[in-house]
Amino acid sequence: MALRGLSATSLLLHGMKCSWSLKFLTVATSSPESPKQKAKVVYASSTKENTTLVNYLQHLGVDVEMVRRRQPGVLKRMITHEQRVVQFLQDKGASRETVASIISRYPRAVTRTNEHLQKKWEIWQSILKTDSEIIEIVERSPESFFRSSDNTNLEENIKFLSSLGLLPKDLCRLLSKAPRTFSNRSELNMQMVDFLKDVCLSLGGDSPEEFVMKVLTKNVFLLIRSTKRVKANIEFLQAFLGLKDKELLVLLHGYGADVLDLSTEYIKRNCGSAKQKLQSLGCTENDVIRFLISYPPVLYLSSKNFIDKIDCLLKAGIDIKQILEKPRVMDTSVGTITSRIMELEKIGYNFQETGIGILHLSAKRFEAKLNKLST
Repeated sequence: MALRGLSATSLLLHGMKCSWSLKFLTVATSSPESPKQKAKVVYASSTKENTTLVNYLQHLGVDVEMVRRRQPGVLKRMITHEQRVVQFLQDKGASRETVASIISRYPRAVTRTNEHLQKKWEIWQSILKTDSEIIEIVERSPESFFRSSDNTNLEENIKFLSSLGLLPKDLCRLLSKAPRTFSNRSELNMQMVDFLKDVCLSLGGDSPEEFVMKVLTKNVFLLIRSTKRVKANIEFLQAFLGLKDKELLVLLHGYGADVLDLSTEYIKRNCGSAKQKLQSLGCTENDVIRFLISYPPVLYLSSKNFIDKIDCLLKAGIDIKQILEKPRVMDTSVGTITSRIMELEKIGYNFQETGIGILHLSAKRFEAKLNKLST
């Protein structure tokens, strides 16, 4: 009774299964007066892939199963630009294997038009001067180049970041290390900059613009993090390290900025682990605090990695106080520390008398120093 008065087309739509989607619909109302008029309905199955596209991608060497996991909707599109995208990238110097890898990891790349790609490439060239540099970034992070279809937003981000005083070399580092910065909505980047200015002022700083410059050049990943995360990290570091506002400002001007992009839980866990390990070796709480303040990047190390490095150094007869005084030794991998210690032991090197600074030299400088000590 409730369905009385509905047209045949309405009944058809009402009973249509969820696994089907309406592709095209032209309705000619059916009535007793016009029995020959019919409704024309054309549907496309939401599970049907574009076989021409799939075959082309397979022939190119694209991992189609990866595409199905990552962005399956791309394979169901009837209009794509895969051949032009492939030709565009190859013309810029990308190998067939590189192009296949890019599309496998970011399938939506095949939906971009040649005009869009050319415009974006020109914008990127205002920062990176060579095609090979751009290809290197696109290969490493396909999303950074293909995710946004808004070239105007990209230009606004470049203009805004340049207005902060960031030099072309700074923008180049941002694009190389954290390319998503430029595909962010420009408003998000502005929010982080405003937040950092407020942090500076709230801690008693008088040059928020300079503070923003220093923090962003030290940590290029901040603009792809949330202000909520950065705020939580700053608050935790101040509380854990017992810093006054001015002391915290000095820390953030220096190495403290390096860790602001990390997960807050990760920082908390590593602070707790470092404190526990160092105190087990006889260090006081003040020793721990001074150690972390002197070189916050040690918080990048996982708890296990931190402990393994400390144990490796102690096994070589190095005193824990030497490690506290030279925290940058923790930047060196356990494998490198072990091999260097073995080489130094062969020539009778005494860490107690000569120090441990040699352990964190660059490979080239270490070899030069070793050769000098051996003669």
